[in-house]
Amino acid sequence: MDESGRFGRAAVAWAAGGAGADAAAAAARELAPGVRTVVLVEGSSDRSALDALAARHGRDLGAEGVAVVPLGGATNIGRFLDVCGPPGLGLPLAGLCDIGEERHFRRHLERVGLAPAPSRAGLEALGFHVCVADLEDELIRALGAEGAQRVIEAQGETRPFRTFRGQPAQRDRPVEHQLRRFMGTHSGRKARYARALVEHLPPGRVPRPLERLLTQL
Repeated sequence: MDESGRFGRAAVAWAAGGAGADAAAAAARELAPGVRTVVLVEGSSDRSALDALAARHGRDLGAEGVAVVPLGGATNIGRFLDVCGPPGLGLPLAGLCDIGEERHFRRHLERVGLAPAPSRAGLEALGFHVCVADLEDELIRALGAEGAQRVIEAQGETRPFRTFRGQPAQRDRPVEHQLRRFMGTHSGRKARYARALVEHLPPGRVPRPLERLLTQL
């Protein structure tokens, strides 16, 4: 694991608190000089998608000193800003969140002195980008329902998806909704599909939040 990856693990442990927080804080401080930017994302699927897109462009974010750190949920953004941002290590920051969690990001960015302008462009100017409704929704819309189903076929899960669609709670829902729900049903599946969806995106169809974030890094 490169220094950026080790920094990310230390930052997560530091933000979590508990018995190991002091040791994690010391490790993060030691590794911080090798970190160029910390990218705060909601979960591991966002990190998988960003890493996959970077790879498509021949980039290795970890080797570039970019630490992509999953928050374990958007409501944890405050702890990570305290660790990585102005109250803590003072590292350059960027991020990605769902539209429903934008308010958490805005409130805590303001709290640590990184107040964005009220518009969405204000957040983007700070390096923080918002997905509508979430990253999976952005990727499915970019590929189209048929394209997303081809990704499921490539993953060998056509039959499980067909079974899922036949469940009473899913039968009358739009296929786009079914796709999003299916991709998040099992542990690890969401991150695996985030990477697979990015790898199957046609040129010029990368969702704007993901594309703009990578461009700024």
